[in-house]
Amino acid sequence: MKILGIETSCDETACGIVEDGRVLLSNVVLSSMDLHAAYGGVVPEIAARSHIEAIIPVIEQSLEQADCTWDDIDGIAVTYGAGLGGCLLVGVMTARTLAITKDKPLYAVNHVEGHIYANFLTETTLPGYVLPQKQPEFPVLGLIVSGGHSQLVIWQDHFDYTLLGQTHDDAIGEAFDKVAKILGLPYPGGPSVGKLAAQGDPFAFKFPKAKMPGKYDYSFSGPKTAVLRAAQEAIGATHTFPSHMLSERLSEAQKANIAASFQRIAVETVVDKTILAFEEFNPKSVVIGGGVAASPELRRQLVERLPIPIEYTDMKLCTDNGAMVATLGCFFAQLNQPTSDPYSLEIAPNLSM
Repeated sequence: MKILGIETSCDETACGIVEDGRVLLSNVVLSSMDLHAAYGGVVPEIAARSHIEAIIPVIEQSLEQADCTWDDIDGIAVTYGAGLGGCLLVGVMTARTLAITKDKPLYAVNHVEGHIYANFLTETTLPGYVLPQKQPEFPVLGLIVSGGHSQLVIWQDHFDYTLLGQTHDDAIGEAFDKVAKILGLPYPGGPSVGKLAAQGDPFAFKFPKAKMPGKYDYSFSGPKTAVLRAAQEAIGATHTFPSHMLSERLSEAQKANIAASFQRIAVETVVDKTILAFEEFNPKSVVIGGGVAASPELRRQLVERLPIPIEYTDMKLCTDNGAMVATLGCFFAQLNQPTSDPYSLEIAPNLSM
């Protein structure tokens, strides 16, 4: 069972091929991040145009990397939500067209679920990948943390899950991006803040953890605002001082301490909830997915605080990729989940779990 997965929900044009839900045959990702860096975030129109240019070459390269022809492919999986409308449209229309012309079943995949399924990949001959030694065992507690999502989910089995909690405002990755802007750091904010945080004192500033009515819900707007106020106070300015001018006045030591302190609080916020859910649901496995899942600090805190071993997928599979979509597509096919009509499948930009 070989499934080809297409992912175009944001700024990565990606295609991957996976066999039997565990063997990574190819993973090709072309990012337009460099085009967005000057704007401090993803520009939807630029991203969509980049997808149009790149989608066919990326698919062809993925087939070549997997040493496959279309005769070897048993189905096509595609992200149909959540994401940017114009970006999703390129991937879905491409997948629909290929499903019709190549006579392949089509599987519509939830992008957020896909991030968790990257952890089911355990084998590959591709160089440079370090994968888990075994697949997660159910029940599985999943933490999804990225620029657009912060969610905690418990899976009893494939396609049988409960959303425990999620952010009520900024996703954790979005909060990192905004803190990076305050500190004058380049986009994307997560890696930039993490790199600077290594030089700072994580206890130099006492940023708050939001208290939410929902047991497993998050909020990152408060800590983000606390960073702004702390930076203004550090230079002796009032709350009216423009945020975009703060980086010019902050010393390198102040920036490093703010970065380290914010990273500690942001990561502790999601880890605290994860540990709380672990104690309530007693899962056999804990997995993380999404771009922030590549954070060394998040991985360190989870290993330190979880009472069971946790395996992480390769960092290249944490950010958006086609392999995670293909993996979930494999389980759609193996477990006889409904296929989608290639003549009518529509995008769902606001799709939730």
